[in-house]
Amino acid sequence: MAAETGQNEAVPSAGALGEPEAEGKYVYCIIEEAAPKAFGKLGIGGRGDEVYTIHHGKLAAVVSDTPLVVYDPTRENALRHEQVNETVMNDYTVIPMSFGTVFKRTDDVIEFLKGTADALMDVLQKMRDKIELGLKVNWEREAIIGEIEQGSEEIRRLKEEINRTSSSTYFARMQLGRLVEQALTNRSDQFVAEVYDHLRDTAVASRAGKPIGDKMIMNAAFLVERDKASEFDERVQQIARKYEGKLAFRYTGPWPPYNFVNIRLKLERAGEATIMPAASLNADH
Repeated sequence: MAAETGQNEAVPSAGALGEPEAEGKYVYCIIEEAAPKAFGKLGIGGRGDEVYTIHHGKLAAVVSDTPLVVYDPTRENALRHEQVNETVMNDYTVIPMSFGTVFKRTDDVIEFLKGTADALMDVLQKMRDKIELGLKVNWEREAIIGEIEQGSEEIRRLKEEINRTSSSTYFARMQLGRLVEQALTNRSDQFVAEVYDHLRDTAVASRAGKPIGDKMIMNAAFLVERDKASEFDERVQQIARKYEGKLAFRYTGPWPPYNFVNIRLKLERAGEATIMPAASLNADH
């Protein structure tokens, strides 16, 4: 799961604004940096707002000015949020904030950093020089079914019996379907386990997501040290070559560690919040 935050209670919905010119601070991520930095006119909302830093000690929040609105997670807005995080990630270890995190004032952002400095520095230390890489694996289902049929005498016998007789029983068809589905499940589990085993030595941790659609058997995120990214890439290519024609690999990244940092804002009263960040490095596999 990507880093999560609660919407700051001080930010009203767009329809509830009393002053349309009211401005806030949209927060993209947290970095370790004591000197002011600017990252270009990349701000969310289409106004061309400068992305810059707000500081407390060695910590900095990467922000842009914004109207006090609740942002809809449209494709354009989500891509702009990600673009800022990816730009900052080129030079820094980042703690990504979730989409739509807005504070009313600069002082609110500073208080946020001040009140959670120890926890944020701990997360930054754990994430230092690490990136997230995504891997999705689809399979050629029909090719796998053909392979399963060739390897199972029972499945071949049932299929031949059904094809041979025009009055094949409902029970025989149901039995064949169950055998094939169970064999597919077993083969999928074997493939996924082998992929994880092949990549394990090059990743600090992994997270398994829910596969999307019938063809996807694996949807995973890997936390990888920057200096091992090329080795991880080579491992992915190796196993992709091994299963060419059976499995298709889609490899994405690098990303900020969305799936390995969990930030929750605990709302107390309007305009105030405490943070409970955690960096999880335990592998799912």
